Amino acid sequence: MELITQRLEQWLWRHHRLSFERPPRSVLVARFAYALLRDLLNGDLSLRAMSLVYTTMLAIVPLLAFSFSVLKGLGFHRELEPLLLNFLAPIGPRAAEVSNSIIGFVDNVSGSALASVSIALLLYSALSMAQKVEGSFNFVWRVDRPRSFARRFSEYLSVMLVGPLLMSVAMGFTATLASTTVMGRLQQIEPFGSLLASLSGLTPYILVIAAFSFLYVFVPNTRVRVRPALLGGVFAGVLWAGSGSLFTGFVISVSRTEAIYSGFAIVIVAMVWMYLSWLILLLGAQLAFYLQNPDYLRLGQRTESMSNGLRERLALSTMLLVGRDFEKPGHGWRVESLAARIRVPRHMLEPVVAALMNTGLLTQTNEQRLIPAKDARRITVTEILDAVRNTDRDTVGAPSSEWNATVRSLTDSVEQAIHAAVAGKSLADIVDADLRDEAAGSAATPQTGPRALATAPRR
Repeated sequence: MELITQRLEQWLWRHHRLSFERPPRSVLVARFAYALLRDLLNGDLSLRAMSLVYTTMLAIVPLLAFSFSVLKGLGFHRELEPLLLNFLAPIGPRAAEVSNSIIGFVDNVSGSALASVSIALLLYSALSMAQKVEGSFNFVWRVDRPRSFARRFSEYLSVMLVGPLLMSVAMGFTATLASTTVMGRLQQIEPFGSLLASLSGLTPYILVIAAFSFLYVFVPNTRVRVRPALLGGVFAGVLWAGSGSLFTGFVISVSRTEAIYSGFAIVIVAMVWMYLSWLILLLGAQLAFYLQNPDYLRLGQRTESMSNGLRERLALSTMLLVGRDFEKPGHGWRVESLAARIRVPRHMLEPVVAALMNTGLLTQTNEQRLIPAKDARRITVTEILDAVRNTDRDTVGAPSSEWNATVRSLTDSVEQAIHAAVAGKSLADIVDADLRDEAAGSAATPQTGPRALATAPRR
């Protein structure tokens, strides 16, 4: 199987080069399909979907109760029922029974209970579920740092308050618009009647696609562009609608489930449908990630090894570019723009940037732009090199005192030679040297063509 996978990758990426050549459209589509199928069979997305099913089972009633209590005060609480029923429709004829049971549990949450300690439990359950969802999305987007507690509380709470309200208002507005006199007259005129009938049937799916796209933009703790998120939402929404129809037919055809599991059959069917829904949602997020970061299509969740020499060059290039632009108003590099400027895939630059941030040489603004963590005169070249050369020195292998004396003496000599070569040089010094070299080169020969493009900053 591994040999087949390697041969398939070689065929799909036979035109792949570091020069970012764009392959034919058919090959590009095949790459996306292969990457999604590979990640699905790998099992990581399935495990996270299963974990979210468990979390959903525990948090669905508190989450709906919280939204129900808010909408009840606004007079929209009954709009939750069609939303829930639409989601559970694929489990078959007993979808209404499950929906009524959940709404019954939610109705039991009284106003007096919400005014006491129970509101804290409801908030904790709902926020815990949102945190688990963010963790799964961050895994897809290769994000190691979740939101801070303050951001998590404020942003999640606002979505839980406004999200159900917007969905309810959208469905109510659609129903009201469909019942107006003007719409009634238009329905009697062809081809407007057929067109409006088709649009009304597509409205629930459009809402699902919009909700999925919003989640892809909002949930990951990184900047997600709208176009990849929208394409991922369309893919997940269409797949969810199609799998819902197939799942409904499967549930109806498999009548023996009731005989085997009795009253638990509906619970098992509901859990399977929730698992499929979460898996589809994560697959859409994976597609959105690959659309925004096509360099990861071949790599997937694997990590690509780099030599120490390449890490050092990437670290010095990163600090040089960030240091040069730091004092320019409104400027600042993101990881993707740095990767394009240095002409390396983003996945090769990200661990280097992470090492520089972990050692306190770089930091990120709220707009995820990189800036020096301290004054450029206090950042030495030795610190930059050590950040990427000695990251795992204390956690891998035996302590330095236990190495062979000859080997230890030789490696110490190498370290001392490197430090002596760059002794006293700071980030400010190499920035000044680079600016002088650029000014001298510009004065000698005006830059045009490829070299000018190579030195021009990319945002």
